[in-house]
Amino acid sequence: MTVRSAALIGAGAVGAYFIWGMAGVPDIDFCLVAEGERAERLQRDGVLINGETYHLPVKPPEEAKDCDLIIVAVKYSGLESAISEIRRMAGEDTIVLSVMNGIDSEDLIAAEIGEARVMHAFMRIASRRADGRIAFDPEVTAGVFFGEKDRNNETDRVAALCEFFGKTNVKFHVCEDIILKQWEKYQTNICYNLPQAVLGTGYGSYFDSEHVEYIRAALDRELVAVAHAEGIALQPLQLKYQGYQKSARYSTLQDLDAKRHTEIDMFLGVLIEKAQSHGIEVPASRLIFHEIKALEEKNDGKFDYDGE
Repeated sequence: MTVRSAALIGAGAVGAYFIWGMAGVPDIDFCLVAEGERAERLQRDGVLINGETYHLPVKPPEEAKDCDLIIVAVKYSGLESAISEIRRMAGEDTIVLSVMNGIDSEDLIAAEIGEARVMHAFMRIASRRADGRIAFDPEVTAGVFFGEKDRNNETDRVAALCEFFGKTNVKFHVCEDIILKQWEKYQTNICYNLPQAVLGTGYGSYFDSEHVEYIRAALDRELVAVAHAEGIALQPLQLKYQGYQKSARYSTLQDLDAKRHTEIDMFLGVLIEKAQSHGIEVPASRLIFHEIKALEEKNDGKFDYDGE
């Protein structure tokens, strides 16, 4: 198996890393997948990444049909639409690599196209998207992590992806236990993204306030309990300073700052559903879920009562 053609669905904060790392690489047929107004905008404006505008071929799903690799980098709210596009694109040997946050995008995709074509993956990148600009530091970006669900990474698919990404500037890592690693990434997203999003505080608040730490730890306890019920050997997250600026604001707070809807359904919405299926109470998760939903409503103007 050889990967020669790749199509990217989603040109946002995560997808931009693949655009940066793969654009202009010889012997790679690489395109963005989009239709309608979004396709027109991408063709007209390109994607502004780290101060440079990238113009790539933009194709509707039918024109990208039977490509070797589909990279899915949409926000959770766009997954349903992306799955519709994947159905129209994926050939018998296509590898579908979802680099979305969360723990269920692969299952949702596999339910439509079959598990055999899906490779589990996640990203580690600290990027910022504002005013149509996307920025990240390539030097400190860890890149994409992937692996086979059954832990057998001695497969033609894994070898083909390693060979493919090895030709690009995309950093990549093969994981022995990709499912556990996805849950660990999910854990850091829930424990670090969400308390600061509710409070509007920077990363440093986790180390400077026992109250912020209390919220983080409560979410972590509930998440670990659900993971164990799912058969995942997740350990409690050890609070450790990662060297980020104390003012750093993670993606959920960035979304609220920009008055965008967040990915709270992917984070705590999924966790609450899984907890309910196992009869596990998760009161802290429910509270944070509804607080962030309320903040979205506030940003939407639902509580603008001036003049009433």
